Amino acid sequence: MAKDTEKLIRQLSLISYLMAEHRPVTAPEIRRDVEGYSVMNEDAFARRFYADRSELEALGIVLTVHKPQDGQVEQETYSLPPENFHLPAIEFTDQELAALGTALHLLDGEFAYAEPLRLALQQISWGHPSPLSSPVQRTIALGITGAAGGHDVSQRLAKIETAIFRRKTIVFDYYTMERDATGSRRVDPYQLLFEGGQFYLVGRAHERGAVRVFRLSRIQGKVGYATKAEHDFVRPAEFDPRAYANRIPWQFGDPAGTAEIWISGRIAWQIERHFGRHGDFRPSTEDRDGAPSDGRDRVFLTQYANARLLIAWVLGLGEHARILAPAELVEEQRGRVQALVARHSGDPDATAPIAAAPSPPQTAASTTQAPAEAVVETNGGGVDAAIRPERFARLVTLASILIDAGRGGRRLDAGELCQALTVSDQELREDISVLNVVNFGAGTYVLYAEIDADGQIEVDPEAYGDSFARPARLLPVEAKALVAAIDLIGEHIPAGSLASVRRKVVAALGEDPAHEGLHIAAAGGDDAEIAAVISRAIATQRLLSFEYYKENEDEFTTRTVEPYALINGREGWYIASFDPARSDVRHFRLDRIKSAQVSADSFEPRADVDPSAGVDGWPRTGEVPASRRARVWISPERARWAREERTVIGEGADGSVVVDLGFAGLDWLVREVLKEAGDAVVLAPPDAREAVRAAAAEIEAAVPA
Repeated sequence: MAKDTEKLIRQLSLISYLMAEHRPVTAPEIRRDVEGYSVMNEDAFARRFYADRSELEALGIVLTVHKPQDGQVEQETYSLPPENFHLPAIEFTDQELAALGTALHLLDGEFAYAEPLRLALQQISWGHPSPLSSPVQRTIALGITGAAGGHDVSQRLAKIETAIFRRKTIVFDYYTMERDATGSRRVDPYQLLFEGGQFYLVGRAHERGAVRVFRLSRIQGKVGYATKAEHDFVRPAEFDPRAYANRIPWQFGDPAGTAEIWISGRIAWQIERHFGRHGDFRPSTEDRDGAPSDGRDRVFLTQYANARLLIAWVLGLGEHARILAPAELVEEQRGRVQALVARHSGDPDATAPIAAAPSPPQTAASTTQAPAEAVVETNGGGVDAAIRPERFARLVTLASILIDAGRGGRRLDAGELCQALTVSDQELREDISVLNVVNFGAGTYVLYAEIDADGQIEVDPEAYGDSFARPARLLPVEAKALVAAIDLIGEHIPAGSLASVRRKVVAALGEDPAHEGLHIAAAGGDDAEIAAVISRAIATQRLLSFEYYKENEDEFTTRTVEPYALINGREGWYIASFDPARSDVRHFRLDRIKSAQVSADSFEPRADVDPSAGVDGWPRTGEVPASRRARVWISPERARWAREERTVIGEGADGSVVVDLGFAGLDWLVREVLKEAGDAVVLAPPDAREAVRAAAAEIEAAVPA
């Protein structure tokens, strides 16, 4: 029998024995009665028992140690209070359970923590109809989910997750974009962060002696442990993962100063809602041209570390924003805008000669191949499993399911159980074999189960104890998976509240798992109030009216639509609706909805409207179906980022690249080029070049001399 299997049997038997005794027991009693310990000599038992206690404690299962008054270690006794193992009962409403089932359905196969999420849902829904089999709501669709993003990243994610749990220092090679260099890193991993469709590692970099953030897709090769020690570090108590989430790019690094940015009253509401946490606002006494303001304009004061990124953001707002101070920032913006005008005037061939790019284009993250042995484990359902829960968690869940069936005199279908736990038939049989030898002393076993020739599981209802007859506490990875799934979807399930589920789960756990190991950063800006109004309209099937800012045309319109679903994508959340005025399906971004109201008028859902149609298209890619293509030159300084995000079709001898960009409207393309702050030049078509030149010239005229 493998050592890992022996350890699992020993630890499960220890739990069962301590809970069955209902009294503190001595170490000699444990050595005599618990499966696996009796064959050890005294020294081996002492080491194994200490190690097992430490591992169980790391899983949240803490043994109580009763010390004698004279302090003699050999007189210590041990017990396991039921509350240290069993999960407190959580009262969920039917709507909340349905919302949990929808969350799993949406994330299954698209979430790196999908497997531990399944186990968590089995445990927390004890005594209720399982959310795993609940009807799926069609009022939400996910374009961007928490998938790891390929085999290489999946492997790194799994290794880092384990390292965080075990407090192990890791080593890896890392490609740094800013320096265009690869170097070795030695890191104490504190936290995983999921933001903007990417996983990041937050940890203490030994080379810097400070906390740094690493994007997993830029880690090259294998992630390994730095030492063979059981633990390498202790995470500082003052570490707060929220400080590294939802940061704005221009604030990455050491502060260089505080910028003052004039914001037009036309979009001030939008900037305050989405960027307010990154600075402060005060009323502006002047408008863009220096004339008296109408009272709606604002001045945004924000610290910055990277001048280029702040300028790029301001330029992307076009005529609605202007940098006022400091003088050096104004001067740099002027230089970049002048470069934009110059590079879009005259012959586009003035840029460096361009040769065809190799096919297929390579990115910095993809040039390193995974080692031959780096195979991502595939679960029974055939889906790559980035994070597989500890087998201990699966065994505890399976034990509770089997015992419940045995008590009810029910037979279980092995195939259905494999699907519910996402394990193969072989894994299920091996797990049942392990549970069949777990005992609580005196030759009395917890359960006996067998799979017959028809694939039915029969559980002996006589030979088991009560230790596993109730759901166990969520182990760390299960708790993280559950809360991460809730945070990923947020308050976007109209027919059930995940916010209330989150509160109940955190209360039952006694702590917030988001502070330990995995943090999900909020997508886009703070549109929670708008989302709540839309959700109410969807759930009650009532018309929705809202004021919408059409960024391309720079105008506000009032729409009244039939709301069907909320969909998330690369740039945030959208409402999928049917617009009666246009007799067609329309999608509207929540961050452009200034206000919304639920109408008193109801509507009958149209059978031919599929709200999730196309969710695998533009929501994931960020590129709408385009009737036109543009060739855009990217400077050598920004070419590395372009390789990671765009389709490269040409390369310059100076390190520049040409990318292919689809666009449906000139206004969108102009904004995308402006956001590159002078490091992008449209080569074709000619009308797009002229549109960028005109927009840049207008901005240049507004920058004070």
